[in-house]
Amino acid sequence: MKKLTRILSIVLTVALLATACSDDSSGDGDITLTVYSGRDQELIEPLLEAFTEATGIDVEAKYEGSADLALLIQTEGDNSPADVFISQSPGALGLLAGEDRLVTLDDTLTDLVDPGFSASDGTWVGITGRVRVLVYNDELVDAADLPDSVLDLVDEQYAGQVGVAPGNGSFQDFVTAMRSELGDEATRAWLEGMAANGSPNYPKNSAIVEAVGRGEIPMGLVNHYYNLRALEADPSLPSLNHFLAPDDLGSLVIVTGGAVLESSDHQDEAQQLIEFLLSADAQATFAAETQEYPLLPGVAAPEGLPALDGYTTDTIELDALGDGLQGTIELIRESGIQE
Repeated sequence: MKKLTRILSIVLTVALLATACSDDSSGDGDITLTVYSGRDQELIEPLLEAFTEATGIDVEAKYEGSADLALLIQTEGDNSPADVFISQSPGALGLLAGEDRLVTLDDTLTDLVDPGFSASDGTWVGITGRVRVLVYNDELVDAADLPDSVLDLVDEQYAGQVGVAPGNGSFQDFVTAMRSELGDEATRAWLEGMAANGSPNYPKNSAIVEAVGRGEIPMGLVNHYYNLRALEADPSLPSLNHFLAPDDLGSLVIVTGGAVLESSDHQDEAQQLIEFLLSADAQATFAAETQEYPLLPGVAAPEGLPALDGYTTDTIELDALGDGLQGTIELIRESGIQE
């Protein structure tokens, strides 16, 4: 009830602020946007309602996993009802961009964020960011024994200690980035090393954080915000985030992105929605509710996180993630890391 009250309070605040600056809205009440969202309904729905309140443009949303929605759009082709695709993963966006399913966004939209957080061809723009970290149980692990690089985790001293989620989109994006940086041979060697170490499998990041918190495993590879949420619910948990070096592959910044479908009949209004999600108020809501990094300059990150400035994506071509997604899934399967 406390969380619901907080969300409703934020929604009302965003709606009121957005309404105050909606004089140039093009909404006339006759348009309904269809959004395919890989983000959880609990997070994104209040902001979609605030957008409708501010503009008069109705929104209908479909919520599923980002990869599943990208595949659905592939199947639907030009008949897809989707106007906007919001993805947890740049890989799913890159997949559709590679098939010319996405329009090139206006420069005024992509220029809102650092160039490293949007597609180089302008087909999608980042909305929020999260950093890959090593979560650990400080009752089981001495901080002095934590690795400097994610590449060190194949060492025998970490055998059986590092939880992974090979079927999770964020882990797959991380592996695709490794392929982009180190090549397939080195990436396969790392995956096989983790498999040889008997890295315990979990279905998703939150399950890894829960396992670390209860002492089932000493550490695990996750996105930074899962442990922050766990500590918010129970501050007594012995789990901590270990941020690897900013230039280490283990510190990859993964963005949530938004795109407009080429097949949409409401492309202007669809871009208007993405612009709304990049407004200062919406970005502050994301930071408060999910503890992810806002990507709009000037909006404060959640308290206690290192500055995102140190975690540039200049060395990682996020666009390449989509091209390599299917190959990454195959490489993970062949390596034996996925139980």
